[in-house]
Amino acid sequence: MLFESFPVGPLLCNCTILGDEESREAIVIDPGDDVSRIHKRLTEQGLKLKQILVTHGHIDHVGGALKLKRLTGAPIYMNENDLAQLDIMDTQAAWLGVRAPETAPPDESLAEGQIVGLESYPAQVLHTPGHTQGSICLHFAPLKLLIAGDTLFAGSIGRTDFPGGNFDQIIASLHTRLLALPDETKVLPGHGPLTTIGEERASNPFLQKS
Repeated sequence: MLFESFPVGPLLCNCTILGDEESREAIVIDPGDDVSRIHKRLTEQGLKLKQILVTHGHIDHVGGALKLKRLTGAPIYMNENDLAQLDIMDTQAAWLGVRAPETAPPDESLAEGQIVGLESYPAQVLHTPGHTQGSICLHFAPLKLLIAGDTLFAGSIGRTDFPGGNFDQIIASLHTRLLALPDETKVLPGHGPLTTIGEERASNPFLQKS
């Protein structure tokens, strides 16, 4: 397995490349920016990109997806409930003081329970609304790994004060979807360091019973 995760863009979104050393196929998760760097790594590793997976429609996660698609021909997958986020990309860019990237509707929606990824490294889509209405997480059960987008962070959770956010929803998503996973599940958030479900269950202040 080839696995790399590195921060991209001004908000340091964790972009992930997962590749199969035998088939030389790969997926990229959350190419928010720095597409030339992402493409260079794929080329250096001799990987053919099969899917571009986007955890939600915020600029720092989706901003480079269309550019990467044009470079590689790989389809973009994102939950259709975040099409509204693409419609306000100019507004999102203004929040950061940057130029709005060109975006387009995804080639396929990421739906609850859908299996995506590579044949050797499949992931199940968990629809986890709250940070946005189309937020999803990717559970790679064989790898004991969760790509959490901006739903769960080490010691915190995703903001819900942006358009489409809902605090009660994200709490429900966390308790019904993510805390149902085994404690040893590694969590790679959309920003910041790795954690585990067990660590967050025990110490995340947003997940403690009142």
